[in-house]
Amino acid sequence: MTFMRMIPDVTTFSAAGAEEILRPVKPSFILLTLFAGLMANIVPLAPVVAALRPDFLALVLLYWCIQEPRYVGVGTAWTFGLVMDVADATLFGQHALAYAVLAYAADYFRRRVLRFPLWQQAVQVAALLALCAGLVLLVRVVGGAPLPRLTYVAPPFVGALLWPLLSVLLQYPQRPTRSLAKR
Repeated sequence: MTFMRMIPDVTTFSAAGAEEILRPVKPSFILLTLFAGLMANIVPLAPVVAALRPDFLALVLLYWCIQEPRYVGVGTAWTFGLVMDVADATLFGQHALAYAVLAYAADYFRRRVLRFPLWQQAVQVAALLALCAGLVLLVRVVGGAPLPRLTYVAPPFVGALLWPLLSVLLQYPQRPTRSLAKR
């Protein structure tokens, strides 16, 4: 019986339902996930994997802008965009602009996105991530950089595929602990 207590319930690895009341998120957890997204963006990878790597920081920012707009908004996105520009050694302000527009769009479409199940949210997330990647590309091209390869369009779709998993993982600490009597 003690072994069964160690294994979490399978339903805890799914998205929270509309009837489930989540605990308030801790701002320190939000900050930790944003820094984890930043680190996931700057860790060196093999060229094939790096070509498919989504913008994890944009994905985490998008999640928190949709789920907790009172904590994460345009200002937070702008600040982390500047940090991303410094970490990536790119044109200063390109990620800041793209993330700020992403945060604004996330706030604008927030209620619409939350109405759908996770797999349908992923379609809308793909469009928002493509907008973010398009803004970064536009700033780069205007700044004189050459056009990238066709694989530049893959990361927003990979990010959209990761959206359900990311949503469940970031919701997990907010889920209430279930008592043994309810099992």
